[in-house]
Amino acid sequence: MNTRPEKLVIGISSRALFDLEESHWVFETDGREAYCNYQIEHEENVLEPGVAFGLVRKLLALNEAESERVEVILLSRNSADTGLRVFNSIAHHKLPITRAAFTSGSSPYRYVSAFGADLFLSADPDDVRAALKAGCAAATIVPGHSLAHEDGELKIAFDGDAVLFSDEAERIFKEQGLEAFAASEVSSAGKPLPGGPFKAFLEALTRIQAEFDPARCPIRTALVTSRSAPAHERVIRTLRAWHIRIDEALFLGGMTKAEFLEAFGADIFFDDQATHIGSASQRVAAGHVPHGVANE
Repeated sequence: MNTRPEKLVIGISSRALFDLEESHWVFETDGREAYCNYQIEHEENVLEPGVAFGLVRKLLALNEAESERVEVILLSRNSADTGLRVFNSIAHHKLPITRAAFTSGSSPYRYVSAFGADLFLSADPDDVRAALKAGCAAATIVPGHSLAHEDGELKIAFDGDAVLFSDEAERIFKEQGLEAFAASEVSSAGKPLPGGPFKAFLEALTRIQAEFDPARCPIRTALVTSRSAPAHERVIRTLRAWHIRIDEALFLGGMTKAEFLEAFGADIFFDDQATHIGSASQRVAAGHVPHGVANE
């Protein structure tokens, strides 16, 4: 029986947290033994922040002495031996991360559920797909923008269909076209959309937001969707039915999302479509959610 306290638990891989591209190149070109030797030889060299570092730092800043709201757990394909460099870097950057699983090359996703993780972030697409299949919100952190926004507010942006919501409506769009999609959404405006893989994660964020005065809440969320009117109504009514708070909603009608995400100041953006993630990752940290009809 899972008796973990009601806190937000994030599982993250070492390559999502730190810049390990150089050592990963050693692994890809020279193999495991060369990689292990490289990490041990460089274990006193502090790793630079990776794409998700700024997000993790802001998540951990939500904790207070009397209230642990967030825990971040390292889930790594390193061995305990090669993982020492990662833990040394965690200590150097003063990140309060104390729990970890090192799996020596095998997939760490199987520990996502055991740790009670609400979200899993990794640079390995196969691990992410496995975590999603197991029912955990998960995203592949893609190389790109890694500079955290300096203000203390944590800003997380989500796509709608196949991320917060199921891919039910997006499937109609892909298979039958825009006109059929719009007609379906208008006729179903009063029927809440089924939840997608990130619904529970957003619910957990909403619970934390409720602990703060709305005027001083350190978390801000945004829905950034390609939908436009009249397909907006079903989305709004769905979030209302779920009792979920979204601070900003952008209905872009197919416009490129990257500039809007930069204007919002997103610390991370989650989307199911690789094309959206590719452009967004040049402006903000981005995670690809390989779920739904766009990834079949």
